[in-house]
Amino acid sequence: MDNYPLARRDILTLAGLASISPFALAEQTARPMTAPQAAARRRELYALLGDLPARNRPIGGKKRGEEDRDGYVLETWDLDLNGIETVPAYLARPANASGRRPAVVFNHSHGGGYKIGKQEFVDGRSYLQPLPYAKELTNLGYVALCVDHWVFGERSHTTELDMFKAMLWQGQVLWGMMVYDSVRALDFLLQRPDVDPQRIATLGISMGSTMAWWLAALDERVKVTVDICCLTDFKTLMEKKGLSSHGVYYYVPGLLKKFSTAQINALIAPRAHLGLAGLQDQLTPVEGLDIIDAELKQVYASAGHPERWKLLRYDVGHQETAEGRREIVGFLQNFL
Repeated sequence: MDNYPLARRDILTLAGLASISPFALAEQTARPMTAPQAAARRRELYALLGDLPARNRPIGGKKRGEEDRDGYVLETWDLDLNGIETVPAYLARPANASGRRPAVVFNHSHGGGYKIGKQEFVDGRSYLQPLPYAKELTNLGYVALCVDHWVFGERSHTTELDMFKAMLWQGQVLWGMMVYDSVRALDFLLQRPDVDPQRIATLGISMGSTMAWWLAALDERVKVTVDICCLTDFKTLMEKKGLSSHGVYYYVPGLLKKFSTAQINALIAPRAHLGLAGLQDQLTPVEGLDIIDAELKQVYASAGHPERWKLLRYDVGHQETAEGRREIVGFLQNFL
């Protein structure tokens, strides 16, 4: 068989979209929705995530200990979120703080750092600014939580590909199980007496960025979303032949039949949402950023809150810039 590059039509066929007008569903414009319409779309999105544990199963946790860090207290937890395996987590809180505080779910990145996981929260990462987010967020007076996701950190007992395959055989989706853990981690966070349930944010870079906008789209308790370097338009990624740029965890069966990236993110509106991207980042093609930005500007304007959506672009690759960090801090202070 001749080894010719895949044509656009071939890609559509492999994606299961050739029988309908090319990307007809994925290209539907994101539009403002009534509350019942948005709730129905959230259920539809959640249903794509495979066979998940019960949403209302009891959860809990056991605190291993805590230590004083540079101006904050770091608690280490073993959480029971999914009933399958323990979820290790870090909880950072300002030292000597009192009362209920705003809180942030920090989502760690991928970057091939399977042994890192939640350590990124306290130690930072090469593509993040030098001040780790545990310190940054507690400096702002926030409580912040970061969990080890499946196959990362203390849960890196199985490779990503093997976990994806094993879950697929059982009707599960790796990304779905990750999202489920994030939703239940938010449940755990909101049980704390030092957290203000009306002031919740989520943020992350790369895989953590994708988790931030999925979590906010599915869970209205998130009031502020910050995604760094992974607001990727699915259609454009395919057209640029960039699927290999993202790990296998990223792919959800049937997603493009129901949702575009902009349509998922429209479920966050009118809640505050800041995106940051690198113009040289192959994971987020610029043409796709243009599509998402245009559609979300329309959605937020129609909702009466154009100021709550902002997409900032920097002439860098897959990294957070110093200016971007200042924008993130200002956005959190303004909307959280």
